Amino acid sequence: QVQLVESGGGLVQPGGSLRLSCAASGSISSISAMGWYRQAPGKEREWVASITTGGSTTSYADSVKDRFTISRDNLKNTAYLRMNSLKPEDTAVYYCVAFTGRGDYWGQGTQVTVSS
Repeated sequence: QVQLVESGGGLVQPGGSLRLSCAASGSISSISAMGWYRQAPGKEREWVASITTGGSTTSYADSVKDRFTISRDNLKNTAYLRMNSLKPEDTAVYYCVAFTGRGDYWGQGTQVTVSS
């Protein structure tokens, strides 16, 4: 199994930045890729970004492309989501996910609120 713990959420003004972290533990070697999803109030959970194990391949939802950057530090077993130029519509609970051959593992989520 894989355990994930997110951190770094909070309240930020429009145009501001935040960096989310996702620390993984457990069966680290089974992880093939990691990603971030988000869920806004009253909406379905949506995919935000993904990164492969080696970090060589990243992908982004159109809504965050050119504003968000996903990365990972394999020595620290941690994935990051750098969020710039934040908008009120980015407000959501952000979840980290680890993809393995035996299933997907989710973190508990961290709240991001973009408001003036």
